[in-house]
Amino acid sequence: MTAGLLWLLGSFALLQAQEADYQAGEHYIVLPAPATTADPEKIEVAELFWYGCGHCFQFDPIISEWKGSLAEDVSFREVPAMFGGAWNTHAQLFYTVESLGKLEETHSAIFNAIHRQNNRLADKDAMIELLADYDISAEEFNKAWGSFGVRSKMEQATRLAKAYRATGVPTLIVNGKYRIEGAMVGGFDEMLKVAEFLVDKERQAL
Repeated sequence: MTAGLLWLLGSFALLQAQEADYQAGEHYIVLPAPATTADPEKIEVAELFWYGCGHCFQFDPIISEWKGSLAEDVSFREVPAMFGGAWNTHAQLFYTVESLGKLEETHSAIFNAIHRQNNRLADKDAMIELLADYDISAEEFNKAWGSFGVRSKMEQATRLAKAYRATGVPTLIVNGKYRIEGAMVGGFDEMLKVAEFLVDKERQAL
């Protein structure tokens, strides 16, 4: 047996050992009923988040880089958590800028405004002022803010959060079936490792 083959077999055995460390109930939760995914043709990783959450702010650049490395059969989806008050206001902000095609440009800027500039974005005036730098007029913003499309997305997000049975953020949901919480695995990097393990699990089940 060649040294190269031995190395490959050893690496595969190590990978299997690492994967075997992730157990349902200990590192992730199996949902009692699968949640709807956006594209049934792909394996979905969804992030439940809130703009006002400090941990979500810290996680954002990490998961932004990670999602860029996902295979073609995996889709990534951001779902704003709606637990009332500012959570719902910020969810409406998320879906408003998304409907205007400006989410990619403004997502990190919204996080930075809240956590670096101490701008809580608690009302529309503050949001409009921030978004003016991204060529979003007050008229465009107000029209999108109250639109049927944004309201529908918020209703969908409410249903998803209930299906995820999540009580905090950030939380990852893999293919509508598995919930990963930072407290269960010890940090952001481990959350992503468990997510990768579960993506592979779903891929093998196809």
